[in-house]
Amino acid sequence: MTYSAADTPVWLALFIAFFILVGAGLALIGAIGFARLPTFYERIHAPTLSTSWGTGGIMTASILFFSVAGGRLIVHEVLIGVFITVTTPVTLMLLARAALYRDRFERNPDVPRRSGRVEP
Repeated sequence: MTYSAADTPVWLALFIAFFILVGAGLALIGAIGFARLPTFYERIHAPTLSTSWGTGGIMTASILFFSVAGGRLIVHEVLIGVFITVTTPVTLMLLARAALYRDRFERNPDVPRRSGRVEP
């Protein structure tokens, strides 16, 4: 039996649309934050949050739709969400540390200060 999007019940289509809109909205907020924030160190936060939470919303919509379409619970999309949620913050933290090391080595005056220490 083939299943099309037109066969989806209205109540489920509303849930799916809600999660897609929330995920896309969060991704849009992250993209705007990435474009508008002034420094690299401020820009690093916006994509991390939007990627993790935006992916979660779209992944939830995908699980709902394909579970109904397939007639069984589909959860392999959770692996995609876990991978993105784990790797994105780690990658951006490594980028921030590398940029911080480079800027401190070059004695850039716009570098954030070290916390917990009094610098001369």
